[in-house]
Amino acid sequence: MSDTLLYERQGAVCRITLNRPQVYNALSAGLINDITAAVEAAGADEQVRVVVLTGAGDKAFSSGADLKEGFAQTASTGGQLTLGDSLRRTYHPMIQAIRNLPKPVIGRINGVAAGAGFSLALACDVILCADEAYFSQIFVNIGLMPDAGSTFFLPRLIGAQRAFDLCSTGRRVYGPEAAQMGLVSRSVPAADLDVAVADVVAYYATAPTRAIGAMKRVLNQSLYATLDNQLEQEAVNQETLGGSADAAEGIGSFLMKRKANFSGK
Repeated sequence: MSDTLLYERQGAVCRITLNRPQVYNALSAGLINDITAAVEAAGADEQVRVVVLTGAGDKAFSSGADLKEGFAQTASTGGQLTLGDSLRRTYHPMIQAIRNLPKPVIGRINGVAAGAGFSLALACDVILCADEAYFSQIFVNIGLMPDAGSTFFLPRLIGAQRAFDLCSTGRRVYGPEAAQMGLVSRSVPAADLDVAVADVVAYYATAPTRAIGAMKRVLNQSLYATLDNQLEQEAVNQETLGGSADAAEGIGSFLMKRKANFSGK
């Protein structure tokens, strides 16, 4: 679809690859829109029965939002971060496209999945990762809160206390621990990741796709809070946090490669 995203179909299997390895597959607005379009294309293709979502290279699935792009846009307009509107325009359609797709999405997590990259992984139906890969809710390090669906998916997978721990500390969770806590379906040595993914894909490529699509739809509806509500709550709160001193300090320190000095404001 573009230089930053690869879309391949072989038989019943669609493979969507984030292709910005030089920046650890950071999520630019263009890449997010391409992911959304790719997922929708897979949904419209009757031959596709299972989707694999992964990142190019061997270091990262996705390092999260492209902060340099966002900072440059803000600086050019002389305004503050408008994170709520950005989430509604880009991340929300992407996450909703994955969750509404009536076909299984397999997350192949080949390296770091941080920030919104972590959220993107969580939106998948089955997550397989390399032991060497790690997950981090790194938002707190720049004075922001998790978004792109993380506050919806994470407590449902690992419980409220563990979710709070990961969100409020941003600590790294490597593959084996992620599997132990139920964050991922399976963690394997990096050399075995493609074989593990291939086994799962082979099952879903011949499984009753329509029934699985219905299961996915009903499971999405089974919990008392809706994803739409959580996405909106994330957008509202992120909008407020985007104007905070700590967010300015966190993003500035990240770009200047120095330790952040948060004031709590």
